[in-house]
Amino acid sequence: MPARLGVAVSGGGDSMALMHLLHECFADVGVEICVATVDHGLRPTSGAEAQMVAGAAAKLGMAHDILQWCDRPTAGQAGNLQEQARTARYALLTSWAQLNDISTVALGHTADDQAETLLMRLGRSSGVSGLSAMSRSRAMEGVTLLRPLLEVTREELREYLRARDCHWVEDPSNEDARFERVRVRQAMDALAPLGLTVERLAAVARNMGTAREALDWYTFLAARDMAEVRDGAIVIDQRQFRTLPDEIAHRLLVRSVQWVSGAVHPPRREPMVKARDAVRHGGSFTLGGCRMITRRQRTWICREYKPVAEEVALPGKIWDQRWRVFGGEVTDHEVRALGPEGLLHCPDWRRAEVPGAVLQATPAVWKQDQLIAAPLAGNGNGWSAELVQNSEEFFTALLSH
Repeated sequence: MPARLGVAVSGGGDSMALMHLLHECFADVGVEICVATVDHGLRPTSGAEAQMVAGAAAKLGMAHDILQWCDRPTAGQAGNLQEQARTARYALLTSWAQLNDISTVALGHTADDQAETLLMRLGRSSGVSGLSAMSRSRAMEGVTLLRPLLEVTREELREYLRARDCHWVEDPSNEDARFERVRVRQAMDALAPLGLTVERLAAVARNMGTAREALDWYTFLAARDMAEVRDGAIVIDQRQFRTLPDEIAHRLLVRSVQWVSGAVHPPRREPMVKARDAVRHGGSFTLGGCRMITRRQRTWICREYKPVAEEVALPGKIWDQRWRVFGGEVTDHEVRALGPEGLLHCPDWRRAEVPGAVLQATPAVWKQDQLIAAPLAGNGNGWSAELVQNSEEFFTALLSH
């Protein structure tokens, strides 16, 4: 158990119960509990709710910080506001934890959250991963996010709070039927008499999580046997890939696209099915900022040139979230994609037996319009390019969620 434990508390019943439970568990064993409340500023009462949490934390002798979402979108801006708020919440919490030397932050997700997510994903025809339970722990930016209440229902937590005369706030958006999760929550009252209770739906999600772990393991073994990382691309033996069951082939391609592109969320299943078929038949496919190219029975999953065409970084800094380029003189030099024109200035690029489309999206050193070096295209000129993540991290990512 860490010496300092963080807990995210919004003021709702789930997180307020978690704060009190952690106090009961660890108050007498030398663990310092630090509380953070993210104030998204999306409702007029959010500031008062954050202050309510601060008062409750103070009564328990816990340090408390309010984290403001300062760069929230303005009214009328496009986008999924709930998803943006969720992303901002995690970013604020992990930054807060890093600044306060907190390695673990507890979150108040419950069995109800598991059940609701399962039903939402069913409505999208999700596969095993989409229907799987949220993981009990997850690493993000060097911080472990812990979910200790995944088998506890929302009502059980409220009974716990009532028994101790503890107060909480109800977010009015939890009754707003414009939100999908609210509609699903309301529908669950009609599903319960059919046996589709919170507990049983959460159990299904856990069962799917077990199946996901097994599939991930066999995807990892398949990748070890038929894939390698080369010049920033994932290279897969096409003949071996053809023998894979559909689900294992799908997972291997999805994780490859995510690793190459740096995307947090996987591509949707329908285009991935088309990509899988293209690889099996030796065709080409573009998806999620990546290209899939088959040459001589080997499929290269590489970065697409267009998304990185405008990416610029100084030598030694990270380019495209993946590469660092080192070398000689850096004055007036910058790192950009090699591109098709740069490739024309690399007469020896074919010796590496790497497709030109792969090399076009790799980093090169430029001085204005003059190509200085292309380390991966046979024109190093004293410069080198290294991946920020090594090849072993790709294989490890196949086992993470």
